[in-house]
Amino acid sequence: MDPTRVHALIVGIETYAAGRSWDLPGPARDALALRRLLLSAGVPEANVRLHLAPLPSFAPDAPYACAAHATLRSTLVNGLPSARGDILWVWWGGHGVLDRAGHLRLFCADATTADKLGVDLESALARYRSDAVPGFTEQLWIVDACESFEEALAFREQLPANPLPVEHRSLAHRQTVLRAAGRGRIAVNDPVRATGLFSDILLGLLADRQSELPALPDPEELFSAVRVRIAALRAAGHTTQYPEIWLHSPERTEILPSAEPAAGRRPDVQGFPLSPLKRVVDALMSYPLVADPVARQVMVAALSPRITGTLPRHPKARTDVTGVVSALARRHPEALRDLFEAVVSLDDDPRRQQELANALQELIATHERPHGMR
Repeated sequence: MDPTRVHALIVGIETYAAGRSWDLPGPARDALALRRLLLSAGVPEANVRLHLAPLPSFAPDAPYACAAHATLRSTLVNGLPSARGDILWVWWGGHGVLDRAGHLRLFCADATTADKLGVDLESALARYRSDAVPGFTEQLWIVDACESFEEALAFREQLPANPLPVEHRSLAHRQTVLRAAGRGRIAVNDPVRATGLFSDILLGLLADRQSELPALPDPEELFSAVRVRIAALRAAGHTTQYPEIWLHSPERTEILPSAEPAAGRRPDVQGFPLSPLKRVVDALMSYPLVADPVARQVMVAALSPRITGTLPRHPKARTDVTGVVSALARRHPEALRDLFEAVVSLDDDPRRQQELANALQELIATHERPHGMR
């Protein structure tokens, strides 16, 4: 294993042109942690392309390039393919969304709400499996980003098509892709520790395998260890994500999802999974106070007067709760947290509180991208 034949593209985006509501503490720190692992394994610093958009409160301890769309696209299209190497590490941490074609779009630092500039992961993977990239026969791509459905986020316009150019397909490359969230799900971020849940687990596993680096780890063994840890966190109610591993090689092309049945999503009587809205309504209806119109009014009155005057109300408890939650999710998703605080202040039963928290987290993920999610 010659470390000089190893290259890496490492991206960590914490701040976006879209504004502070998109701030995401963690990806730049995670990116630097991987860089340190590769450098300590002998990879030349010149072989590690580091692209960051750190929050103003964080000062990286290494030189880096910007993470704007034009810069990253140029690196992917022109810079990396011209490098001479056998092994490629790609790490990307930041915001993402699953577009209507099923492609994961990774937003760049200059993305705005009006122009959501990003990289189409599927087209990047296709390019790096083609003869546009003569080297890098062994590739590992690690992506810690949400895969919420584009339509669920209520964008005013569909994401524009912006694929990378792909040349003649080739059978020369072995490509492994580790994706944090799973189709339609969020990737949890820990803003206090400033790290992604998935990134933190992977970095720990890679540190345990330090002696084997910079060679690529056994992808299925690594994924198995990730899956066990994510499953434990999911069972504890800390996440709803289901990481996936994508394998592309001359002998094999398949997606290996998390093997466990979905946790936290109770089936309804027909055996279908509950929608996020229905799950929240069921969780609220489990509280005895919700059946009392006076207590229900106290719960709603805890919200901002600016919001309560716009909510549809109904004398029947379930109809009332469904209307209130649906309206909040569409127009004021941030107020769902206030609704949670009001309910648990009136009834602090821990079992009901946990189910309501999990249900609201899932519903919020389909309507906004809060600080704790990627």
